[in-house]
Amino acid sequence: MEHSTEIILTIGGIFLVHGLIFYFLTRKKRNIKGKHVVVTGGSSGIGMWAAIECVRLGAHVTIIARKVSLLEKALEELEKYRVRDTQKLQFRSLDLSQNHEAVTRTLDELESSVGPIYMLVNCAGMAICGTVEDTTIEDAHRLMDVNYFATFYPTRHVLPKMKAAGDGIIVITASQAALVGIYGYGAYAASKFALRGLAETIAMEASHRGVSVTLALPADTDTPGFENENRTKPEETKIISGSGGLAKPEDVGKRIVRDALKGSFFSILGLESWILSILCVGMAPWKGPLLCFVQFYLLGPLRLIGLLLQWNFQRIVKGCAKRRQQR
Repeated sequence: MEHSTEIILTIGGIFLVHGLIFYFLTRKKRNIKGKHVVVTGGSSGIGMWAAIECVRLGAHVTIIARKVSLLEKALEELEKYRVRDTQKLQFRSLDLSQNHEAVTRTLDELESSVGPIYMLVNCAGMAICGTVEDTTIEDAHRLMDVNYFATFYPTRHVLPKMKAAGDGIIVITASQAALVGIYGYGAYAASKFALRGLAETIAMEASHRGVSVTLALPADTDTPGFENENRTKPEETKIISGSGGLAKPEDVGKRIVRDALKGSFFSILGLESWILSILCVGMAPWKGPLLCFVQFYLLGPLRLIGLLLQWNFQRIVKGCAKRRQQR
């Protein structure tokens, strides 16, 4: 029995080593130098820093958001990182969530003036916190409009063109809330779970046509949007989400672009996001033997950690409820 186990482990190790060698030798990183990249939500935060990283890599970059004043400031930042005089850096003011026809017209105009959109980085989004019963119907609709449809409209526009070209990159920026429901994030998490479903579906529909999809899962990040989010957070949400620290938008933006160019399906930063991505991998697309090997062997132990985390979350919720009753 012991001898058989050794043989199985040896054969498994041989297959793993050869698989890793094949994977790293064949894995290619895409080059966006001279190609057109569009970043939605690019006027601040993660979107602006993702755009800056694309500028550093020599791409023509267009940022899209609503407020012209913020777009102008962001464009000034982008100019600081220009690496070629011929790079085209510009912005467009557009509410991506309200009118899909306006989105189509704007993207068509951009492609005719700059060139085909090779990479679409969807970073437009917002957060409104509160328990489900405290969330207004209007806010629930607004979250779906801004977080889901503002991503769906531009993605739907570029997808058939990328498939026809046999090449392209789509980034969908969700959140850790796309992996696990947390107290106070009901309507917000629903909009982010929808983005995960969209990303997995596009990966299945378009990967064989040369289009890669990256689902970004940032944790709490120090952005203007996060400041607004904190104003509506219940006490329980602040305690639970505050345990993971606060990431820098420049680190998150850079990681998203780098992961997208490598063809990674998940883009994560930090131990907490890594653990959650393993725990909640589900039916996510195959992205290499090393990651699948890690997922296979860690799912069991990490499930135990997940149960302990859920127990701690419930303890926090009960503690906050008890304190409110005492007050």
